[in-house]
Amino acid sequence: MFLKMRSILLLCVAVVFLTSCSEYQKVLKNTDSKAKYDLAEKLYNEGDYKRAVRLFEQIAPQYVGKPQGERVMFFFADCYYKNEDYYLAGYQFERFVKSYPRSEKIQEASFYGAKSYYELSPRYTLDQTDTDKALSKLQVFINTYPESEFFEEANAMATELTTKKEKKEIEIAKQFNKLGKFNYPILISAITALDNFISDNPGSIYREEALYYRIEATTNLAMNSTEDKKKERLEDALGSYNNLMRYFPETKFKDKADDLAKSIQKELGAYTTTVSK
Repeated sequence: MFLKMRSILLLCVAVVFLTSCSEYQKVLKNTDSKAKYDLAEKLYNEGDYKRAVRLFEQIAPQYVGKPQGERVMFFFADCYYKNEDYYLAGYQFERFVKSYPRSEKIQEASFYGAKSYYELSPRYTLDQTDTDKALSKLQVFINTYPESEFFEEANAMATELTTKKEKKEIEIAKQFNKLGKFNYPILISAITALDNFISDNPGSIYREEALYYRIEATTNLAMNSTEDKKKERLEDALGSYNNLMRYFPETKFKDKADDLAKSIQKELGAYTTTVSK
């Protein structure tokens, strides 16, 4: 009896599914925009975004300038977002924001447009063009809608993306520093990159690292400099050490930094002895 009832239930489900598919295919090939609009909204409300978006793709151009156009364009963009097609979602949400600046959905569209680019942001080692777009749009949203229900999430995403960009910058500087151990002129690029990072990112979680690696780079450069440049560069290296200790007196790099400082002071001591004589 149980198996019979189960078979009947599965048969009913199959019939409903096939009927639904038949209706969908019929409307999809139809030229009736109203029928497509009604079915697209029905599918959207049911969470069937893959089929809904195909219908919205067909009717969206026909509803431009019409009363239902605002509704169609928002659903259209949101279908792309729900389908994780973030490039097209971002584009369509941008269109919506430009086309309907007074819409009740403008805040939501602005947020999900920015979030679409956030979703496209790759890992820090890759090109960060989409990260820059996301940050720009998130900042506009944060500045425009400080009372929004999406404000905290937008802030969290912006912080995450900013940290990702900082990670890329510090890793590039560290790579220059590493290469500089074998090619001393590259150390100048390392120092420049670290200086830029420290200046541009005062609140970064990587600031401590940047200050320490500047000690490494400046010390290595000073130790391998010609006599006419050595003293000045040693003093610069010692200044790097003092900066790290000033901002991070309990730094995790303390032992290594102290060892470098001793080497610097020893070399500088030779200049003091020379002057005394």
